Amino acid sequence: MQYIGQVDRSLLRDRALSSIREAIVVGDLAPGEAIRDVDLAERLGLSRTPVREALARLTDEGLVESKPHSYTRVTPLNGDAVRDAHAVVQAMHALAARLAVPRLGAAELAAMRAANSDFEAAIARGDVGAALAADDEFHGVAVRASGNFAVVATIERYTPLVRRLERLRFASPVGCHSVAMHEEIVAACAEGDAELAGRLVERNWATLGDLLGESG
Repeated sequence: MQYIGQVDRSLLRDRALSSIREAIVVGDLAPGEAIRDVDLAERLGLSRTPVREALARLTDEGLVESKPHSYTRVTPLNGDAVRDAHAVVQAMHALAARLAVPRLGAAELAAMRAANSDFEAAIARGDVGAALAADDEFHGVAVRASGNFAVVATIERYTPLVRRLERLRFASPVGCHSVAMHEEIVAACAEGDAELAGRLVERNWATLGDLLGESG
């Protein structure tokens, strides 16, 4: 029995954190929905301690908000945390594009075009999950090529907060508008116009801000 020992509590917390974060991002836990640690613990098959630790982390991330002796709930889509995260993610993607353009070669441009084709197909068949994955890959080309670890880390840190907005956009008829926006971004990158590429990326991400206004 030497290989069987007590499970590290941090592993249980990380399991709870991953599961609850995903439930919030995909909408299983809706914006503004009240959260009870005892209910989540039962659903996850865990004790309340790792669930409470996970909720504390999600509060730090801005996906959960609480008021002592009053409530713990999923952050509403029109909350300040979501607005702030959107502004940061938008700015970081625009910066990534400006930094990446001089570094982009034929392979990277081809990857962006392929991702946009996948995105268009996913939108056409109403597959929001696949559209998100393709959109991530499209923008990820520039993010990776930017060579700036702080940009990469900041985007990874705050993207979960705006993911719910992306799901709303790609599930709506206006989601297809991003296809043409992506094509313009690729064209600017191919021409080596870093400033134009940055502005176009910023405009693309600004469409999520429109959803913030609608949900307010």
